[in-house]
Amino acid sequence: MSTYAADPKGRVLLAYSGGLDTSCILAWLIEQGYEVYAFMADVGQEEDFEAARAKALKVGAKKFFMSDLRKEFITELIYPAIQTNCIYENVYLLGTSLARPVIARGMIEVAEREGCDYVSHGCTGKGNDQVRFELAFYGLKPDIKVIAPWRLPEFYNRFAGRAALLQYAAEQNIPVAQTAAKPWSTDENLFHISYEAGILEDPAVCPPADMWKLTTNPEDAPTEPDRLTIEFKAGLPVKVVVKTQEDKTYTDSVEIFLALNALARKHGIGRIDIVENRFIGVKSRGCYESPGATILRTAHVDLEGLTLDRNVRALRDQFLTIELSRILYNGYFFSPEREFLTAAIPASQRTVNGTVAVKLYKGNTVIEGRWSEEGLYDGQQSSMDELGGFDPSDTSGFIAIESIRIKK
Repeated sequence: MSTYAADPKGRVLLAYSGGLDTSCILAWLIEQGYEVYAFMADVGQEEDFEAARAKALKVGAKKFFMSDLRKEFITELIYPAIQTNCIYENVYLLGTSLARPVIARGMIEVAEREGCDYVSHGCTGKGNDQVRFELAFYGLKPDIKVIAPWRLPEFYNRFAGRAALLQYAAEQNIPVAQTAAKPWSTDENLFHISYEAGILEDPAVCPPADMWKLTTNPEDAPTEPDRLTIEFKAGLPVKVVVKTQEDKTYTDSVEIFLALNALARKHGIGRIDIVENRFIGVKSRGCYESPGATILRTAHVDLEGLTLDRNVRALRDQFLTIELSRILYNGYFFSPEREFLTAAIPASQRTVNGTVAVKLYKGNTVIEGRWSEEGLYDGQQSSMDELGGFDPSDTSGFIAIESIRIKK
């Protein structure tokens, strides 16, 4: 019996994905004597939610709940991440960790409404997501009880890996998409999809071509580029105009992201294959596709070069970007330090207003120009062909002062 559950007949709300792990966990919790409710969050993943509902109920869930969290996922997590150019270890755009706070909040809302005694998840005992979910649960409802099967000896000794889960699923007549030939684990949302485990656990093995779900192989992408403009206000994308589609325009936050995702997928943009440092201290090999997010980050970084003060940008890059990325990756969204940092975002983005012209071509996001009514760039002042109000002789004193320390 679970060490987390004194009452074997308690009601559990399970974070359910419909995949191998959570389908088996659902059956196992029922086997242990719990009354299980299943919860799914729509955070933009390509999912047949009705099929997932039917599957959860067939496996034995008493009730199924689905919450559409796409809008708040974009406005509360994705947009601040774009404004601060969030990135982990200089390469990962944090797609998985960004979705966890809104999923956890949606779960706690249902758990409280339905009188659930426990919440549960299918995160492994070696991964980051167990930390992200549980810190969010406790931040939202300090007295909640959590059942984490992958940390319970009676579960992980029985199911040593995915092969054992596949066997259990077959015994329980649980249909799963994973097979022994393709046992990698995936997590998908509007922002990205991740792949890990299985053959990917060997960092030297090249991911098979049929693994990538979202993006076209850049080598097979169209030979004709797409061109678009992205308008930002206070660092947020407010309008996308696709020039190569007869100036088709998007202004709704969800539609903007969906449109950029579609274009990026078409042109093979947003793939990475990395070995990263998990929060708990072990290294992990992961593959990610973050199509639309890659375009937005590239365009936003470029516009800041035109519109953002040098010292503000340096402070933001050196502190806000790094620290907020770490907080999001490690699961401290519902924390005072996260509130403190996000309060600084509007001040850092006040002048980031303007438009960026972008070309998408065979895996590349190419900036073709940018403009802003309040850009800090002064063409005359910067010109090599005129003085433009700048007195070059002033630089002699500047260099003299700066060289004092060097000469010493």
